[in-house]
Amino acid sequence: MARKATPTLTEGELRLMQVIWQLGEGTVNDVMQALPGRTGLAYNTVLTTLRILERKGYLSHDKAGRAHVYRPLVSRSQARHKAVRHMVQSFFNDSPEALLLNVLENEELSAEDLERLRKMIEAKE
Repeated sequence: MARKATPTLTEGELRLMQVIWQLGEGTVNDVMQALPGRTGLAYNTVLTTLRILERKGYLSHDKAGRAHVYRPLVSRSQARHKAVRHMVQSFFNDSPEALLLNVLENEELSAEDLERLRKMIEAKE
């Protein structure tokens, strides 16, 4: 049975999207060459993942001769927003406040981070 597609990026999909965002656009070979380190990913694995990203609406492609050139339809910022939105809905009962409280309680924030948060809250009030 096939796995249900996730609305947000999986770890592997994110790795390929980071390459596409960095390149601006690219073929399967371009993506493979730009992957950091030796990932051991096969051509077909990269191709399949790029096609999944296209089905999910993160990429589109144009034909250039025999190759497909993939380009992002979603920016990093949009993908980040979608992931956070999904997390808030799934883990925090659709409460952004619960997410922020969790971060404040469980993460080490610098004085600069806290000051920046204070200013952002004040600006929203």
